[in-house]
This record gives sequence, structure tokens and C-alpha cells, in this order.
Amino acid sequence: MNSRSLIRIIIYLIVFVLIIAGINAAAIYSKAYSPNIHTPEQKPVYIFIPTGSEYEDVLQIIYQQNLIENKKSFEWAADKKKYASHIHPGRYRIRENMSNNELINILRSGLQEPVNVTINNARTLEDLAQKISGQIETSPDELLQLLTDSGYIQEYGFDKLTVLGMFLPNTYEFWWNTSADGFFKRMNKEYNRFWNQERKGRAREINLTGNQVITLASIVVNETNKEDEYRRIAGVYINRLNQGIRLQADPTVKYALEDYERRRVLRKDTYSDSPYNTYLHYGLPPGPISLPTIKVIDAVLNYEKHRYVFFCAKDDFSGYHNFARTLEQHNKNARLYQKALNRRNILR
Repeated sequence: MNSRSLIRIIIYLIVFVLIIAGINAAAIYSKAYSPNIHTPEQKPVYIFIPTGSEYEDVLQIIYQQNLIENKKSFEWAADKKKYASHIHPGRYRIRENMSNNELINILRSGLQEPVNVTINNARTLEDLAQKISGQIETSPDELLQLLTDSGYIQEYGFDKLTVLGMFLPNTYEFWWNTSADGFFKRMNKEYNRFWNQERKGRAREINLTGNQVITLASIVVNETNKEDEYRRIAGVYINRLNQGIRLQADPTVKYALEDYERRRVLRKDTYSDSPYNTYLHYGLPPGPISLPTIKVIDAVLNYEKHRYVFFCAKDDFSGYHNFARTLEQHNKNARLYQKALNRRNILR
């Protein structure tokens, strides 16, 4: 074999090796970077990886939603990027036509997306725990255990009767895998941010603590759904507190009876033996009877100054109230409303 033939053979070998290498490179590139994720209707979907999940758990979560076209290539890419050693819990957004490399990079880096946690009306700690646990990973039992831990909540200035008022109704961004402790601390931070110097000053001016303001606001919001009456009704209760008159607030009786939907409070109901019954006890109840909105809290802090000490629902069922300065006028208003209830056969 002459040198020219040898060179030709070497060139052929090199070309062959390059072709094989190119084929392998293309295969590797395809496995890693070609679109391999397909979502229903080509719309983004979310997967939730619980705390403590292992590699096989993640595969099951992804495969259950039929997101991966070629499972072998996905697992090959996951193995090459050592994903099994970098699993992070959370909520992850999966897009149409993602590659294995894109998806694994998101998962192994913990690049999750936050969830919007909405806190709205809740009457009890159990109710709050159930509503929150439906929005983040933490279970209702974990939340409730923390919310009723006297030693824990005392460090933040609350007890079991007042801690409900720390959770101001609003929508907040959280990581889905936030723990019960993390959730509590974040909400305490929001509470302290809300109680700025201006609001603290207003509370001092009306001789109430922040917890007491929220408790009064929780009564006001259960008296009316008319925002333009918040400040006036708050003013009635402030007048009664200042004059040493029992609040005699029907919503506190309903709370004591745990009968929140009743439309009529009877005289016998006002004898309910409960610290929340403001027909029996002077002053505010020991804690909020629900979560008041920020608007109601600010309405209490900026209550309308007037001389009314009574109010009663109007007999036209408009949702508005008649206000009175004297018991005589209040009794007239009350009789009109009671007759209207009777006409509609509303007995409870």
C-alpha cells in the first residue's frame, strides 16, 4: 500500500468518525434541547412538588399529567444533569414545547412561581386554617397547631382569642411550599406594616389597642354591608364604650350561639352565657368575631363623631339603618323593623 492510499484511508476514517460524532452530537442535542414537553391545549400548566419528594415522585407527578412526549430522553437528560440530587419542592410553571434541558433547569434550580393567597372572611381559627391550607402546601392541622400554641403566639403579642385578627384580609404572594411557621411570620410582618405610626396614633386617640380596633371592626362589618355606614356605626359603638353602655351588638350574640345565618335575635338569645355576648357583658368581646376588611378597620379608626347611641335596621330591608339618640326613638325604629320581620314571617 502506497502512502497515497494510506492517506486516503486515514481521511475516510476521520470522516467516518466525524460523521458518527456528529450523529451522536445531534442525538444528544435532540435529547436535551428539542421540544419534548406538550401541555393540554398548548397552555401553561403547573405542577406541585411536595416537600420531601424524591426523584421517582417527581417523575410520577409529571407523567400523570402526560406532559412528556419521550420519557426515555427526559430521564436521560435528568440523569446527565444529576437532577435526582437537586430536587426542590414548589409550584412550577410548565410551558408548551419546552425542552428537557429547560424543564430540568427550572426544577433543579428551584425556580418556582409564587401563588396568590387570598385571605377573606373567617370566623374561627379552624375556618382560617382550612381556607389557607387549600392555597399552600401546609396542612390545616399544622396551621391550627401553631395558631393555638399559646407560647408561640404570645411571642408576637397575641393569645388564642386575639390571634385571628392578625390575618388582614387581602391577597398575598407566597411560595406554595411555605411552612406554617413561615406563613405566620410573613402575616405578622404584614400586620406590623399595616399598623404604621399613623394608625397607632389614631388608636391611641380613641383609647383602643390595635387588637381592640380589629375586634370592634369585626362587629361593625357584621352589622352592615354598606360601606358608607361603617364610620357611623363605628361612632355609635365608640359612644357606647365611652359612656359605659353595653354594646348590645347582635352579631356577638350570633357568634356566641354559633348561629351566624340567623336574621333575627330574640330576647332569650341575649341571655347566652358567653364572654362574647355584649348584651350581658360591658365593653368589647375578648377577640374578633370574624376577619374585618382594611376598609372597616380604617373606618373604626376614623369613626364618625355624632351623638347617636342606638341604631336599628330599616324596615324597608334596604340594608341601611335608622340611628337614634334616645331610647324612645330607638324603640319606635325597632318596632317598625320587628313588624316588617313578622310580615315576612322571619322568626329567627
